[in-house]
Amino acid sequence: MSSTFRERCERLLEQIRAEVADTRTYTGRTQLSERVIEAVRSVPRHEFVPEDLQPSAYANHPLPIGHGQTISQPYIVALMTDLLDPHPEHTVLEIGTGSGYQAAVLACLVKQVYSIEIVDALGEQAKERLQRLGYDNVEVRVGNGYFGWPEHAPYDSIIVTAAASHVPDPLIEQLKPGGVLVIPVGGQYYGQELLVIEKDAEGTLHKKSVLPVVFVPLTGSTEEHH
Repeated sequence: MSSTFRERCERLLEQIRAEVADTRTYTGRTQLSERVIEAVRSVPRHEFVPEDLQPSAYANHPLPIGHGQTISQPYIVALMTDLLDPHPEHTVLEIGTGSGYQAAVLACLVKQVYSIEIVDALGEQAKERLQRLGYDNVEVRVGNGYFGWPEHAPYDSIIVTAAASHVPDPLIEQLKPGGVLVIPVGGQYYGQELLVIEKDAEGTLHKKSVLPVVFVPLTGSTEEHH
């Protein structure tokens, strides 16, 4: 990473820490795990945005990546990653690969990431990008994330990077007892909240709303309006 990008990344990390402090009454978190901060520091975000937007890659806001999709705000990526409580031996499912940035951050923290992208072009680009950058513990497939990826289930945690109108049942089924699902739920661009759903050892679900958010809608679900 060039010194310019490195400096911008350090400024971004300061902004993320400040936003975590500002939102602590919502999230209950006064700081993020140092492992998560280090993962965000290590991933070259400028490699995951269109070339003309690289100068803005370390700004703390979402950026368009084509096909009506975005790369999420870095603070949200860091927060959602922290909410998953990732461990080195974990296997994680991501719904909505996008540019591959969130998968790359997770790849620094867990054993294996399986990621599904419904937009063919984005999925193929992300697959190539992640391979080129050496994230060899990420497997990307093009498909409908609503139904998860049953072949590799159950997962220690599942992260959804687009807003669903409800929590997809297949994802609950594919979550291990003791696992965590982090998902934005709500209307199309409005009334969304970030949910953390924990499945206890008996399979009972415990839901907690963490933060109001705005995500692009989850497409390809069983509902017509998606």
